[in-house]
Amino acid sequence: MKRGVFPIAGCDEAGRGPLAGPVVAAAVILDPERIPRGLNDSKKLDREQREKLYARICAVAQVGVAFGSRARIDRDNIRQASLWALKRAVLALPVQPRLVFVDGIDRIDVPCDCQAVVSGDALVLSIAAASIVAKVVRDRLMVQIGAAHPGYGFERHMGYSVPEHFRALARLGPTVHHRRSFAPVAMLMGEETDEALEALAGRMLLAETLTGAAPAGDMPPPGEPAEPLGPAG
Repeated sequence: MKRGVFPIAGCDEAGRGPLAGPVVAAAVILDPERIPRGLNDSKKLDREQREKLYARICAVAQVGVAFGSRARIDRDNIRQASLWALKRAVLALPVQPRLVFVDGIDRIDVPCDCQAVVSGDALVLSIAAASIVAKVVRDRLMVQIGAAHPGYGFERHMGYSVPEHFRALARLGPTVHHRRSFAPVAMLMGEETDEALEALAGRMLLAETLTGAAPAGDMPPPGEPAEPLGPAG
Protein backbone atom coordinates (compact mmCIF):
# COMPACT_ATOMS: atom_id res chain seq x y z
CA MET A 1 0.00 0.00 0.00
CA LYS A 2 1.08 3.60 -0.54
CA ARG A 3 3.84 4.53 1.97
CA GLY A 4 2.72 1.60 4.11
CA VAL A 5 -0.54 3.40 4.93
CA PHE A 6 -3.69 1.36 5.52
CA PRO A 7 -6.66 1.49 5.27
CA ILE A 8 -6.88 3.43 2.01
CA ALA A 9 -10.21 4.36 0.48
CA GLY A 10 -11.03 5.32 -3.08
CA CYS A 11 -14.12 7.38 -3.81
CA ASP A 12 -16.02 8.43 -6.90
CA GLU A 13 -19.47 9.58 -7.91
CA ALA A 14 -22.03 8.90 -10.62
CA GLY A 15 -24.65 11.24 -11.98
CA ARG A 16 -23.11 14.71 -12.24
CA GLY A 17 -24.39 15.27 -15.76
CA PRO A 18 -28.01 14.04 -15.89
CA LEU A 19 -31.04 16.29 -15.92
CA ALA A 20 -32.78 14.21 -13.24
CA GLY A 21 -32.08 12.15 -10.16
CA PRO A 22 -29.49 12.42 -7.40
CA VAL A 23 -25.73 12.29 -7.62
CA VAL A 24 -24.51 9.10 -5.94
CA ALA A 25 -21.11 8.80 -4.29
CA ALA A 26 -19.32 5.68 -3.12
CA ALA A 27 -16.20 5.00 -1.09
CA VAL A 28 -14.44 1.64 -1.08
CA ILE A 29 -11.64 0.14 1.00
CA LEU A 30 -10.29 -2.91 -0.79
CA ASP A 31 -8.82 -5.91 1.01
CA PRO A 32 -5.33 -6.24 -0.55
CA GLU A 33 -5.65 -10.03 -0.26
CA ARG A 34 -9.02 -10.21 -2.02
CA ILE A 35 -9.12 -7.65 -4.82
CA PRO A 36 -11.79 -8.59 -7.39
CA ARG A 37 -10.45 -9.31 -10.85
CA GLY A 38 -11.53 -7.06 -13.69
CA LEU A 39 -11.81 -3.78 -11.78
CA ASN A 40 -11.88 -0.86 -14.19
CA ASP A 41 -13.46 2.52 -14.76
CA SER A 42 -17.22 1.83 -14.69
CA LYS A 43 -17.64 3.66 -18.01
CA LYS A 44 -15.46 1.01 -19.69
CA LEU A 45 -17.66 -1.84 -18.47
CA ASP A 46 -21.07 -2.92 -19.68
CA ARG A 47 -24.00 -3.29 -17.32
CA GLU A 48 -23.57 -7.04 -16.81
CA GLN A 49 -19.88 -6.63 -15.96
CA ARG A 50 -20.66 -3.84 -13.51
CA GLU A 51 -23.34 -5.85 -11.75
CA LYS A 52 -21.04 -8.85 -11.30
CA LEU A 53 -18.19 -6.70 -10.00
CA TYR A 54 -20.57 -4.81 -7.72
CA ALA A 55 -21.54 -8.07 -6.02
CA ARG A 56 -17.89 -9.08 -5.63
CA ILE A 57 -16.88 -5.69 -4.26
CA CYS A 58 -19.67 -5.70 -1.68
CA ALA A 59 -18.71 -9.24 -0.64
CA VAL A 60 -15.01 -8.56 0.06
CA ALA A 61 -14.56 -4.80 0.60
CA GLN A 62 -15.70 -2.06 2.96
CA VAL A 63 -18.26 0.12 1.18
CA GLY A 64 -19.93 3.44 1.97
CA VAL A 65 -22.60 5.13 -0.19
CA ALA A 66 -24.20 8.57 -0.01
CA PHE A 67 -26.68 10.56 -2.10
CA GLY A 68 -26.73 14.21 -3.08
CA SER A 69 -30.42 14.89 -3.61
CA ARG A 70 -32.01 16.83 -6.42
CA ALA A 71 -32.88 19.55 -3.92
CA ARG A 72 -29.27 19.81 -2.75
CA ILE A 73 -28.04 19.96 -6.35
CA ASP A 74 -30.41 22.84 -7.12
CA ARG A 75 -29.58 24.65 -3.90
CA ASP A 76 -25.78 24.26 -3.81
CA ASN A 77 -24.91 23.39 -7.47
CA ILE A 78 -23.84 20.01 -8.79
CA ARG A 79 -20.15 20.37 -7.88
CA GLN A 80 -20.84 21.18 -4.24
CA ALA A 81 -23.51 18.48 -3.98
CA SER A 82 -21.04 15.95 -5.40
CA LEU A 83 -18.29 16.91 -2.95
CA TRP A 84 -20.77 16.75 -0.06
CA ALA A 85 -21.88 13.24 -1.11
CA LEU A 86 -18.27 12.07 -1.52
CA LYS A 87 -17.47 13.19 2.02
CA ARG A 88 -20.57 11.48 3.36
CA ALA A 89 -19.66 8.25 1.56
CA VAL A 90 -16.25 8.22 3.24
CA LEU A 91 -17.83 8.90 6.64
CA ALA A 92 -20.28 6.03 6.01
CA LEU A 93 -17.47 3.47 5.75
CA PRO A 94 -17.54 0.96 8.62
CA VAL A 95 -13.78 1.45 8.97
CA GLN A 96 -12.37 4.95 8.72
CA PRO A 97 -9.43 5.26 6.29
CA ARG A 98 -6.11 6.94 6.92
CA LEU A 99 -5.84 8.07 3.30
CA VAL A 100 -8.51 8.82 0.70
CA PHE A 101 -8.04 8.98 -3.06
CA VAL A 102 -10.81 10.87 -4.84
CA ASP A 103 -11.39 10.92 -8.58
CA GLY A 104 -11.00 14.31 -10.25
CA ILE A 105 -9.34 17.57 -9.29
CA ASP A 106 -11.09 18.36 -6.00
CA ARG A 107 -10.09 17.08 -2.61
CA ILE A 108 -12.81 16.53 -0.02
CA ASP A 109 -12.98 17.61 3.60
CA VAL A 110 -12.43 14.36 5.49
CA PRO A 111 -10.63 13.69 8.79
CA CYS A 112 -7.61 12.08 7.13
CA ASP A 113 -5.19 12.70 4.29
CA CYS A 114 -6.88 13.14 0.92
CA GLN A 115 -5.44 13.21 -2.59
CA ALA A 116 -7.26 14.08 -5.80
CA VAL A 117 -6.35 11.89 -8.77
CA VAL A 118 -7.26 13.02 -12.29
CA SER A 119 -8.70 10.04 -14.21
CA GLY A 120 -8.40 8.14 -10.95
CA ASP A 121 -11.08 5.64 -11.92
CA ALA A 122 -8.68 4.36 -14.59
CA LEU A 123 -5.56 4.52 -12.39
CA VAL A 124 -6.47 3.54 -8.81
CA LEU A 125 -8.22 0.24 -8.13
CA SER A 126 -10.15 1.47 -5.11
CA ILE A 127 -11.47 4.44 -7.11
CA ALA A 128 -12.45 2.09 -9.94
CA ALA A 129 -14.33 -0.04 -7.41
CA ALA A 130 -16.07 3.06 -6.05
CA SER A 131 -17.04 4.15 -9.57
CA ILE A 132 -18.68 0.76 -10.13
CA VAL A 133 -20.59 0.87 -6.85
CA ALA A 134 -21.81 4.42 -7.46
CA LYS A 135 -22.90 3.64 -11.01
CA VAL A 136 -24.77 0.45 -10.12
CA VAL A 137 -26.53 2.01 -7.14
CA ARG A 138 -27.59 5.03 -9.17
CA ASP A 139 -28.74 2.97 -12.16
CA ARG A 140 -30.89 0.80 -9.89
CA LEU A 141 -32.40 3.89 -8.33
CA MET A 142 -33.18 5.39 -11.74
CA VAL A 143 -34.91 2.15 -12.76
CA GLN A 144 -37.14 2.54 -9.69
CA ILE A 145 -37.80 6.18 -10.58
CA GLY A 146 -38.66 5.05 -14.11
CA ALA A 147 -41.24 2.62 -12.73
CA ALA A 148 -42.76 5.40 -10.62
CA HIS A 149 -42.83 7.84 -13.57
CA PRO A 150 -43.69 5.88 -16.74
CA GLY A 151 -43.17 7.57 -20.08
CA TYR A 152 -39.87 9.29 -19.34
CA GLY A 153 -37.58 6.34 -20.05
CA PHE A 154 -35.44 6.82 -16.94
CA GLU A 155 -34.76 3.10 -16.84
CA ARG A 156 -33.01 3.41 -20.21
CA HIS A 157 -31.25 6.79 -20.26
CA MET A 158 -30.77 7.20 -16.47
CA GLY A 159 -31.77 10.86 -16.70
CA TYR A 160 -29.14 11.94 -19.25
CA SER A 161 -29.69 14.39 -22.11
CA VAL A 162 -30.82 12.15 -24.94
CA PRO A 163 -33.57 12.78 -27.51
CA GLU A 164 -36.00 10.39 -25.77
CA HIS A 165 -35.64 12.36 -22.56
CA PHE A 166 -36.11 15.73 -24.26
CA ARG A 167 -39.26 14.47 -26.00
CA ALA A 168 -40.69 13.18 -22.71
CA LEU A 169 -39.92 16.47 -20.97
CA ALA A 170 -41.68 18.41 -23.72
CA ARG A 171 -44.69 16.08 -23.63
CA LEU A 172 -45.06 15.39 -19.90
CA GLY A 173 -43.19 18.20 -18.18
CA PRO A 174 -40.65 17.84 -15.35
CA THR A 175 -41.04 15.42 -12.44
CA VAL A 176 -40.04 16.09 -8.84
CA HIS A 177 -36.74 14.38 -9.70
CA HIS A 178 -35.71 16.85 -12.41
CA ARG A 179 -32.98 19.38 -11.61
CA ARG A 180 -34.51 22.84 -11.82
CA SER A 181 -31.09 24.49 -12.10
CA PHE A 182 -30.32 22.67 -15.37
CA ALA A 183 -31.24 24.62 -18.49
CA PRO A 184 -33.84 22.38 -20.22
CA VAL A 185 -35.72 21.91 -16.96
CA ALA A 186 -35.47 25.58 -16.02
CA MET A 187 -37.01 26.50 -19.35
CA LEU A 188 -39.95 24.17 -18.88
CA MET A 189 -40.46 25.50 -15.35
CA GLY A 190 -40.87 28.99 -16.79
CA GLU A 191 -37.45 30.17 -15.66
CA GLU A 192 -36.08 30.81 -19.12
CA THR A 193 -33.00 32.99 -19.50
CA ASP A 194 -30.95 33.71 -22.58
CA GLU A 195 -28.22 31.48 -21.17
CA ALA A 196 -30.69 28.67 -20.49
CA LEU A 197 -32.11 28.83 -24.00
CA GLU A 198 -28.63 28.83 -25.56
CA ALA A 199 -27.59 25.88 -23.40
CA LEU A 200 -30.77 24.01 -24.31
CA ALA A 201 -30.15 24.56 -28.02
CA GLY A 202 -26.63 23.19 -27.61
CA ARG A 203 -27.88 20.15 -25.73
CA MET A 204 -30.54 19.41 -28.32
CA LEU A 205 -28.00 19.63 -31.13
CA LEU A 206 -25.53 17.38 -29.34
CA ALA A 207 -28.16 14.86 -28.40
CA GLU A 208 -29.53 14.58 -31.93
CA THR A 209 -26.07 14.52 -33.52
CA LEU A 210 -24.61 11.95 -31.14
CA THR A 211 -27.58 9.61 -30.92
CA GLY A 212 -26.16 6.12 -30.76
CA ALA A 213 -22.67 7.30 -29.78
CA ALA A 214 -22.99 5.64 -26.36
CA PRO A 215 -25.50 3.29 -24.70
CA ALA A 216 -28.16 5.30 -22.91
CA GLY A 217 -27.26 3.97 -19.49
CA ASP A 218 -23.53 4.31 -20.01
CA MET A 219 -23.09 7.94 -20.96
CA PRO A 220 -19.56 9.44 -20.85
CA PRO A 221 -18.42 11.48 -17.85
CA PRO A 222 -18.68 15.27 -17.55
CA GLY A 223 -16.48 17.01 -20.08
CA GLU A 224 -17.15 14.51 -22.87
CA PRO A 225 -19.55 15.41 -25.70
CA ALA A 226 -22.60 13.34 -24.77
CA GLU A 227 -22.94 15.01 -21.37
CA PRO A 228 -25.16 18.01 -20.71
CA LEU A 229 -23.42 21.35 -20.84
CA GLY A 230 -24.11 22.16 -17.18
CA PRO A 231 -26.62 24.02 -15.01
CA ALA A 232 -28.53 26.99 -16.28
CA GLY A 233 -26.49 29.40 -14.13
